[in-house]
Amino acid sequence: MKKTGYADDGNITLLAKGVELKGEIKVEGTVRIDGRLEGDVHTKGEVIVGEDGMVRGSIHADSLISSGRIKATVTATGKIQLLKNAILIGEVHCPTMLMEEGAKFQGVSDMGVTGWPEEGQKLPPNVRDMNAHRGKTVALIGKEVDL
Repeated sequence: MKKTGYADDGNITLLAKGVELKGEIKVEGTVRIDGRLEGDVHTKGEVIVGEDGMVRGSIHADSLISSGRIKATVTATGKIQLLKNAILIGEVHCPTMLMEEGAKFQGVSDMGVTGWPEEGQKLPPNVRDMNAHRGKTVALIGKEVDL
């Protein structure tokens, strides 16, 4: 058997080339899609979309490796990797995204960053920053200060 380089926990769900499925896939392990899926994939493992694979819907997984076509909302707790023939159109939510030269992505991505670390947290307009008033010298006039 040819070694693929993908992590194998012994639990692989395969949607083979030539197979078309409309619906939802919910599994614990790895899902490999070489056919066509119109629906959703939910797994705690990895989703692999082969060169002939196509997904329309949503993908929720630990990680995604694709060299196929995806038109979906993708949420990964780990990384998304687009290989050279991959096309991803949609919305992506993940901490890490890798793209090989030749891969194509059209859409929006959210990698959990809300601002540069040195910017600090912005306060709502109706809240005043009290730190701006600290450290200013206050002089009392006409009264002796007890220390």
